[in-house]
Amino acid sequence: MSNETIPTAPLGTAGPEVGIQGLGCMGMTHAYGPTDTDEARATLERALELGVTLFDTADIYGFGRNEEFISPFVRANRDRITLASKFAIVRREDDPSYQEIRNDRAYIRQSVEGSLRRLGVDHIDLYYMHRRNVDVPMEESVGAMAELVQEGKVRHLGLSEVSPGELRAAYAVHPIAAVQSEWSLFSRDVENGVVAAAKELGVAFVPYSPLGRGFLTGAFVSADKELGQDDWRRTQPRFTGDNAAANAALLEPVREIAAAHGVSLAQVALAWVQQRAAVHGLTVIPIPGTRKRSRLEENLAATRITLNAEELAALEPIAGKVAGNRYADMTFTSVGRE
Repeated sequence: MSNETIPTAPLGTAGPEVGIQGLGCMGMTHAYGPTDTDEARATLERALELGVTLFDTADIYGFGRNEEFISPFVRANRDRITLASKFAIVRREDDPSYQEIRNDRAYIRQSVEGSLRRLGVDHIDLYYMHRRNVDVPMEESVGAMAELVQEGKVRHLGLSEVSPGELRAAYAVHPIAAVQSEWSLFSRDVENGVVAAAKELGVAFVPYSPLGRGFLTGAFVSADKELGQDDWRRTQPRFTGDNAAANAALLEPVREIAAAHGVSLAQVALAWVQQRAAVHGLTVIPIPGTRKRSRLEENLAATRITLNAEELAALEPIAGKVAGNRYADMTFTSVGRE
């Protein structure tokens, strides 16, 4: 890829201007096995060179180590990037089965202070509620997040994996710049309602896992047979057993379109997500994750690919045929509450 930078788009009605593709940083230290840290740091720098300005992390990724990992890069380029982090998921390193979701005011304040300390900054540009606890009123959670904006610790607010009603309830308390959820050729449940709500409110949509955690690239077929023991994808139903084999067969139209364009499967999958902006009439900023400069450049090149009507029609049926859920437990996803 040349040094041509990607275009920009506003992150919601009142949000900052960002590159039309962001970078998910989770995999640099978390979930997908060992990392070449030097290459990962070089990938961060290369992303910025090519116009990526939205960098996404969370306090739970590696139990804070992801925030610490990207901190030197963030501090060195603070005025050039839009930094996103998240709170809400509580886990224990000594008990992998433990998970709690906290949206209460005390925890939100505790979480933001921890993230600011690990990141080494005085504010976070986009602060997400990572998951929703329905036992805590939205007014309490977003009210506490709004206080952080008033105090200058956070610039803009975001929500992840929320229903249309939850997004509207949150927006009634304080403007929301972005809503984040999984959205890809394999995962389109957000199109049932929250995408329309985001458009209605002027909220940007930030698809995570737009490459189906690598499955849509053809990099692997069976997680339990091909990926390491410490790779989190081994726990996801659609990537294992009979589901994986059935889903791999669904990639044939992606392969055909990729061959016609002379591009990779990943680029077709990402081009499809990027074109959701025009299809649904809202800002869409996908955040594919990678630890390698070569993959980063491949992903960004997808912003220059346009799929025609015939190609989009060929890809349309895929999501409806996918075998297996995107998580083993769908309780804390938006579709689990719709």
